[in-house]
Amino acid sequence: RDAAEKGVDVKIKFGTDNAQEIGKFIKKWLIDYLNEGPVVAFVLEGIEAASLVRKMVGATEPKSALPGTIRGDYSHMSYAHADANEVGIPNLIHASGDADEAKLEIAHWFSESELFSYETVHEKFTQTKKHN
Repeated sequence: RDAAEKGVDVKIKFGTDNAQEIGKFIKKWLIDYLNEGPVVAFVLEGIEAASLVRKMVGATEPKSALPGTIRGDYSHMSYAHADANEVGIPNLIHASGDADEAKLEIAHWFSESELFSYETVHEKFTQTKKHN
């Protein structure tokens, strides 16, 4: 998000307008947040899994997430509040943006030996198969 759009003078707020230096401040906020408590990581797979999970999770900004989504029902913070308090948004959940991002994130969190696949009864009888 563009700081100027939000009325933030980055030179005053961070003491610099250098994007790399500002990134260091933001990275520290995020690392502090990630170290506040436990993290549960898991992999879901299936047809268009990334987009379906994103739909269930809700908008990235918790304040903007619709009711009925995980963020919409269980979180509330806005970008503006997080920026004003110099904290990372305490998102309840993260979901990969697409299949390519998921591959990178899965490799970051899991080794190959920790991943496994299986066919559920539901998949066996409901997946679309090509017929010759």
